[in-house]
Amino acid sequence: MIVSIIGLGLIGGSVGKRLKEVGFADLVLGVDLSDNNCAKAVELGLVDETVVYQQAIQRADLVILAIPVDGMTKLLPAMLDAIDEGTTVMDLGSTKEQICQVVEGHENRKSFVAAHPIAGTENSGPEAAFSSLFDGKTGIICDAEKSQRSCYELAKSCLLNLGMHIIEMDSQSHDLHIAYVSHISHISSFILGQTVLEIEKNEANIFNLAGSGFASTVRLAKSSPQMWAPIFKQNKKHISKALGAYIDNLAAFKTLLDEGEEDAMISCMDNANEIRRVLKGIDSKKRTDSPIKEEVV
Repeated sequence: MIVSIIGLGLIGGSVGKRLKEVGFADLVLGVDLSDNNCAKAVELGLVDETVVYQQAIQRADLVILAIPVDGMTKLLPAMLDAIDEGTTVMDLGSTKEQICQVVEGHENRKSFVAAHPIAGTENSGPEAAFSSLFDGKTGIICDAEKSQRSCYELAKSCLLNLGMHIIEMDSQSHDLHIAYVSHISHISSFILGQTVLEIEKNEANIFNLAGSGFASTVRLAKSSPQMWAPIFKQNKKHISKALGAYIDNLAAFKTLLDEGEEDAMISCMDNANEIRRVLKGIDSKKRTDSPIKEEVV
């Protein structure tokens, strides 16, 4: 099995490292626009060797796209034009609807599997990659019925070998739900970080007074803007709706605060505390369910 990974940052590098460790791939090839990323990926053992793009897609049984989502929409149609019969292409983008739309109707659409591993950190680049990044996390496969069965099974086996459990949904539903549970969290973190930097001009005060709550809330603000801006742009319809609801709730809470409505604020926060029950259920499920529910090959 030869796997080619296009994009050798946190996600692509972590995929390569894990697939090498578990023996899923006999050979992992890497491609990246940055010569430094290529050299570092080989040095860190994330890939076996780096090659030019054309070699990567011609030699691979499985091509994995781990680049920013705007690059995926530009590259995918031409990639499907160029692959040999029997090659599977899988993307790992955080949006799915536009990515699936650009290959809709393509004669090799059946060779493409749209996937999204719900995993990551605030760090980027090959130095940030580690093989356990995906352990116990959810891998989403979208519009599975449009992929050839053999391609679907290979992509699913890859995700299982990464240590993920798999769910399926259509690409439109994916983007709707992910706007609320992922994308709005990143926007909130970015804007909170911006707000604090604008209001608190004394960096020493931020350093000395900020507690763990602030640090955990703005952690995502350290993420790569170059990666996240295209994600927000592609999913703007759903994110805008999510942000609207979030802003309405913030404005309502501000009114309660301004008017000194302590009981109403407590009631609001009590309602929000229900998220603890939801998250506890998620943690419990992760502990009781093996991330790999099927035979890994």
